[in-house]
Amino acid sequence: MIVITAPTSQIGSKVVSDLLDVGAPLRLVARGATKLPIAVRDRTEVIEGSHGDASVVDRAFAGADALFWLAPPDPTKTLEEAWPDFTRPAVEAIRRHAVPRVVSITAIGRGTPWQHRAGPVTASVRMDDMLMTSGAAFRGLAMPSFMENIVRQAGVIRDRGMFFGPIRSDRKLPFTATRDKPAAAVRLLGDDSWSGQEEVLVLGPEDLSFDDRAAIISDVVGGPVRYQQISFDQFKQQFLDRGASESAAQGYVDMYRAKDEGIDNAALRTR
Repeated sequence: MIVITAPTSQIGSKVVSDLLDVGAPLRLVARGATKLPIAVRDRTEVIEGSHGDASVVDRAFAGADALFWLAPPDPTKTLEEAWPDFTRPAVEAIRRHAVPRVVSITAIGRGTPWQHRAGPVTASVRMDDMLMTSGAAFRGLAMPSFMENIVRQAGVIRDRGMFFGPIRSDRKLPFTATRDKPAAAVRLLGDDSWSGQEEVLVLGPEDLSFDDRAAIISDVVGGPVRYQQISFDQFKQQFLDRGASESAAQGYVDMYRAKDEGIDNAALRTR
């Protein structure tokens, strides 16, 4: 039995569909079962509730052979509440039920000079450290930023021919696509031969600057699109205006500053 958390998320839903395609037995932890497609509900066991709830994960992890763990980002909470505190009940349940293997979605940054000052990256590394204390075999799928994040600015690109961010325009960074994370997770969840605890990098095929991305978008849409750097103060205010907590808003500033300084470039791409 494979337990999947956040099964309605962009990543989790693809993990579910790919595992169902190969006939894997699944137990899904979902806040609302009705958010799951009927075809998925009919072929899986559903535990309704939050996977940050001790009673929910205690039921969900009983008899599990593997666990897919994704802590849903919640910018209204502090970083501590959104990652380590949310994960604490799961760690106890993994230990109690001796879940043998855990695959977690995490971020690049472990072992770098920025590990302790990169906002959500720092919080996700702490979360993984907690998961590893359970004694389960562990793989943390470490990622840079998603390519799809730029879709949030589709309207601005359409109306103004621009998109914005706090990272300098010529800084080349790795990116990944949301579909790459489920593919890596499914390979691990369907394989019971691995052991030990380590991170697995999930990187796109090449590093791109924001100027590079602007050129690609311009080519695709058939018109000029350019990238405009904004200040970190402006970037933080955007999060606050959308209802983020002070902790989360500052955390994202710290993370993007770390990216601008090279935290993601510390990950070496291999075959």
